[in-house]
Amino acid sequence: QLSEAAAVGYEYGFSRDFPEALVAWEAQFGDFANGAQIILDQFVSAGEDKWSLLNSLVLLLPHGFEGQGPEHSSARIERFLQLAGEDNMQVCYPSTSGQYFHLHRRQVRQSWRKPLVVFTPKSMLRAPVACSPLSVLTDGKFQKVLDDNGDFTAAKRLLIGTGKIVHQLRTERQTQGITDVAIISLEQLYPFPEDELIELFQKYSEAEHVIWVQEEPANMGALFFVRPLIERLCSGRTLTTVKRSSSASPATGSYKAHELEQQALIKLAFAKYS
Repeated sequence: QLSEAAAVGYEYGFSRDFPEALVAWEAQFGDFANGAQIILDQFVSAGEDKWSLLNSLVLLLPHGFEGQGPEHSSARIERFLQLAGEDNMQVCYPSTSGQYFHLHRRQVRQSWRKPLVVFTPKSMLRAPVACSPLSVLTDGKFQKVLDDNGDFTAAKRLLIGTGKIVHQLRTERQTQGITDVAIISLEQLYPFPEDELIELFQKYSEAEHVIWVQEEPANMGALFFVRPLIERLCSGRTLTTVKRSSSASPATGSYKAHELEQQALIKLAFAKYS
């Protein structure tokens, strides 16, 4: 029998007593954080506001729609973003090994203590596109937003996503030979990186259409949180979203259905080029 409430409660207390340590709790699948929801609600998210008690607990939550079913797909990004307020925590979704490394390094080296929630698809553990050169680990730092990896300053369309969907979008762009679509990765969802996004919106000033792309259903994921923020920052440009249809279940139980949904999702982001 799983007892996530006990495990997360213990790690929260350990982090409280040893704030200088990197204390992490990793779920087998991010969905299992459901069992610790009372600890997350009452302590991790609200402890500083209620009792002025700081902690730097790291929650490592495997999250990603990879065809493994309803109980092994979603760490419920939307719930953590609902709990986020007054800079009470950090919610991040690193897309490369270098970003993952520097995110943990930042957690230890920063002078203030805040909980860190990290979403990490299991498929990216061995994905070549998620690998980083050694130079990134030795000389780099965590970037809240990752710019595109090519010259797309004249792009007419700007896609924004988070996590492995960004890699899949770039693969599709290369497959189709598209040259006028830029794709950027939102690596930190909260606190929301407004300055970094504004800078990129200015860089891609010719992109008339901005599209938020997510794997999660329309009633889940980061959509409700990021949409009004991006809408305010993109200076009157058309903002649309690509996502799965609203669903009572986080994901389908059929791998074949998952593959069909994922392919449709990717193609829809480039719909006008089909």
